[in-house]
Amino acid sequence: MIIKVCGMRNADNIRQVSELDIDLIGFIFWQKSSRYVRMISSKAGVLPDYSTERYRQLSEGNLVVATENKPKRVGIFVDDMPQNIVTRIYNYNLDYVQLHGNESVVMIDNLVKTIDPDIHKNIKIIKALSINTPDDIDRYKEYEGHVDLFLFDTKCDTVGGGGKHFDWSMLERYDGETPFLLSGGIGPEDVEQIKNFHHPKCVGIDINSRFETEPAMKDVDLLRTFISQLKGV
Repeated sequence: MIIKVCGMRNADNIRQVSELDIDLIGFIFWQKSSRYVRMISSKAGVLPDYSTERYRQLSEGNLVVATENKPKRVGIFVDDMPQNIVTRIYNYNLDYVQLHGNESVVMIDNLVKTIDPDIHKNIKIIKALSINTPDDIDRYKEYEGHVDLFLFDTKCDTVGGGGKHFDWSMLERYDGETPFLLSGGIGPEDVEQIKNFHHPKCVGIDINSRFETEPAMKDVDLLRTFISQLKGV
C-alpha cells in the first residue's frame, strides 16, 4: 500500500517523516492554503525564485540534486500556470504533480510534454477529484488515459486537509483503469476501516490534517504508530 503524507513544510519535520515507512510526501503550492510552501525570492528580476533546498545548493556551489530520494516528492497545484508548475518541479525536484483544480486534459498533456524528459524524466501526474455525491466520481472519465493516478478526496473549501470523510462506498461506482489513492479526513482511528476497504484499483492512501499538531506540522509518533498498525509490523 502506498502511503502519501501531504501538507509538509518544516524542514526538520520533513526529515523526520521521511524516515518513516512512507512512499510519497506532498508540498502544497496553492497560496490560499495554510500549508502553503513559499519560495525564496531570487531578487533578480526575470530569474525564477528558489526553494530553500536549491538556494542552499547554489550558495554552496553544489547543483547536484538526488534523483533516488525516498519518499518521492509531490507538488500540489490548483489551476496554476504551467510555468509556475515547471519552476517548482525544477526547484523542488518533484517526482509527481498533483492537480486539484479544473485543469484540462490538453493542459495536462502539454505539461507532461514540456517536462518529460528535459526537466524531469518520467514525471507522474495525479488528478485529484473532490467527492460529495456519486456523480462527482464520473469526472474521472474526462482524465482517463491522461494521468497516472487519481486521488479521491472530500469536497471542501480547501485543497485537502479538510479533515472530513466522504462515503467511501460511493467508490464502488468507479470502474476506470487508472489506479487511485484514497483520501479525505483519514485519521489514526481509521486503520480497520482502511483494511476493510477493498477496490481493485485502490493502491494507497493520502493523509494530512488528522496527523498534525498545527498546519503543516506532523506528529511523527502518531504517524509511526498508525503506519505500524496499518502494515501490521
